Amino acid sequence: METERLEKNKIYKIIDDMNERNEGLIPILQKLQEALGYLPINVLKVISEKTNLPYNQVFGVTTFYSQFRLEPQGENLIQLCDGTACHVRGSKRIVTTIGKELGIKNGETSKDKKFTLEIVRCVGCCSLSPVIRIGENTYGRMDSRKMERLIKKHSE
Repeated sequence: METERLEKNKIYKIIDDMNERNEGLIPILQKLQEALGYLPINVLKVISEKTNLPYNQVFGVTTFYSQFRLEPQGENLIQLCDGTACHVRGSKRIVTTIGKELGIKNGETSKDKKFTLEIVRCVGCCSLSPVIRIGENTYGRMDSRKMERLIKKHSE
C-alpha cells in the first residue's frame, strides 16, 4: 500500500513538472515509461486527468507509437529484424525458434519474465542478416542453433 502511494506521488510529480515546462504528451509518456518500465492503463488515465487531454487521445498516441508499451517488458528485449534482407535470409526461422524455445510471439513476454520479443523493421545491419538485438548487443547471421545458444546464455 505504501509503495503504491509512493509510486503515485512519483507519477504525479513527473506529470506536474513536465506540465509546468509546457512539455507535450509524447515527452510525458516517454518520461513515465522510463520511470515505470511501461505505461499501465491507470497511468494513462492519470495523464489524461492531469493534462486535460481526452483519454482516447492519450491512449491513441500511446498505441500509435511502437516505442510505448502497455505491458511490462522482460529482462531481455529481443528485437528481431524483419526488414527485407533479414526476411529474405530467414528471419521467419528465427521467430519459429524463439516461439519454440520461449513460447512467445511478437509483442509477448515469456512466463518467467526473462524475454520479450519485438519484431522490428530494420536495425541497420543488412549485410549481417538475419539480425537480432538483445539489449544493446547486436548478433548477425543468425540461425536457429545460434538463437538457442543466445537464449540459454541470457537465461542464466
